[in-house]
Amino acid sequence: MTPASGDPLTAEVHVPADAENGVPVLVLLHGRGADRSDLFSMRRSFPSQWAVIAPDAPFPAAPWGYGPGRAWYRYMGRNTPEPESFSASLNAIDRLLNSLPATLGHEPGRIALGGFSQGGTVSLAYALTHPARTLSVLNFSGFLADHPDVAADAESVANARIFWGHGTADPAIPFELAIEGRELLRRVGADLEARDYRIGHSISPDELRDAVEWLGPG
Repeated sequence: MTPASGDPLTAEVHVPADAENGVPVLVLLHGRGADRSDLFSMRRSFPSQWAVIAPDAPFPAAPWGYGPGRAWYRYMGRNTPEPESFSASLNAIDRLLNSLPATLGHEPGRIALGGFSQGGTVSLAYALTHPARTLSVLNFSGFLADHPDVAADAESVANARIFWGHGTADPAIPFELAIEGRELLRRVGADLEARDYRIGHSISPDELRDAVEWLGPG
């Protein structure tokens, strides 16, 4: 199951009324089985000068048993996504970021890419597979993907600044995967902020507050 090549992602878009060239942009990717509306309301927690885009993932979730919403990839277990669907989503995110000037009506400034669960996993992988693009990454309860194109090395992390929040009681993406992924990133010199929370598979208010503070004003 592959989305048509080049199809744009349907997205919710918020552009501040006083935006101009250099507007900072936050792209938020939902988790498995959710849709673009799931994280879009989080825009109210970030500084008002940020433009916010929340796209739908390219795949319907139901055929894979993930619920009524959308999915970024087929999950194969532990930290392994199915390679083809995962690559298709990385390509879709690349097209979305390349189209930001048209979407915003302005040239973007700083770009933050983040999400929850599958969305966090894809955000982190996109940064590592596109090292020429300077990004701030918000990984809420995702993992470092075991995928042929995703490598954690000094080159891949050079332009990425990463926030990784994870629940210590996460039943869906076990905390041990956060420990493993963070350690790999640290070994290659990643700019990594790791925060742990006594929660399951969710984003707590204090985690969101920490992420907003870490991201900064724009």
